[in-house]
Amino acid sequence: MEPCLSSPQIHLPKTNDGEGKSGEPSAVHVKKCKEIISTLPRKKGWKGSSDYLHQYQGFWYYDSFLEGIMSAQDHFQARSQDIIVASCPKTGTTWLKALTFAIATRTSFDDSTCTSPLLTKAPHECVPFLEIDLANDSSNRNMELNLVATHIPYVSLPHSILASGCKIVYIWRDPKDVFVSMWYFVAKQMISKDSEPISLEEAFELFCQGIVNYGPYWDHVLGFWRARVEFPEKIMFVKYEEMMKDTCFYVKKLAEFMGYPFTSEEEERGMVENVINMCKFEKLSNLEVNKNGMHRPNTSLEIENNLYFRKGKVGDWENELTAEMGARLDWIVEQKLSGSGLKLM
Repeated sequence: MEPCLSSPQIHLPKTNDGEGKSGEPSAVHVKKCKEIISTLPRKKGWKGSSDYLHQYQGFWYYDSFLEGIMSAQDHFQARSQDIIVASCPKTGTTWLKALTFAIATRTSFDDSTCTSPLLTKAPHECVPFLEIDLANDSSNRNMELNLVATHIPYVSLPHSILASGCKIVYIWRDPKDVFVSMWYFVAKQMISKDSEPISLEEAFELFCQGIVNYGPYWDHVLGFWRARVEFPEKIMFVKYEEMMKDTCFYVKKLAEFMGYPFTSEEEERGMVENVINMCKFEKLSNLEVNKNGMHRPNTSLEIENNLYFRKGKVGDWENELTAEMGARLDWIVEQKLSGSGLKLM
């Protein structure tokens, strides 16, 4: 029997009112979510004076994401063969999505004839987001593909994920680079909408307090780390910097963990290198779909695909933060990780 991953008791807004059209949440469910959100603690967000984040089950969220999380907790049905690609935002999610998709579909598409969907679709289209794309309808995806992505913290994952015993791949990254990437992501979104983003310094103070979408960052990391310690056969923990340093090793390790190991023949034919090259930052960021495409167009979560590609460099924080800011954030995270067995560097 598969082990059931454990999580603290979650109290959800239960509904029996069904869904709207095309998997959209029903009006009753949306109303219940909004009523709950209105009672939650809130803090100023990163997008201006009238913008707020709400705290739910220990983490901070914008309303649109929180509604999706609540709905996913109510509706998502995981399958035992599913593989959950988990991360906090801006930790290497796009790269990990591309790699896992390329690994899982490598026998279905011929790289030599350029038929992989990764060449014409953004990674976020290839691997759906649980709390955005599948929150109200678990079947709203290619059911032949067992990959589902999420930013939801471990403590708030839908019960079906924990009960099914499906595998989870989690990626994390140096928090200093995470912060810088987050700030640019939000700032560019604001500028594209002719709005003024908050300053980097102000955003840094909020990040250090843990007040950021899906934050506190360190609590997000620790939740999955502790679960990995308890269930090492079900959760793979990957650090962005280490995967950048030895991508070949980690791609093979990923493939084996996912149940798609490379055969010796595939390795001799260069299939590992093909996957790596297809998913390189330079390759993906220069594809037409990622330069000019749009993710979830005509919705409140509409985002230009190019915003998911900034630099992808390790240590770029040194170009944006002072040494004092870097040291302060390192100290905070080291204190938060103390005693967990997880090291920042």
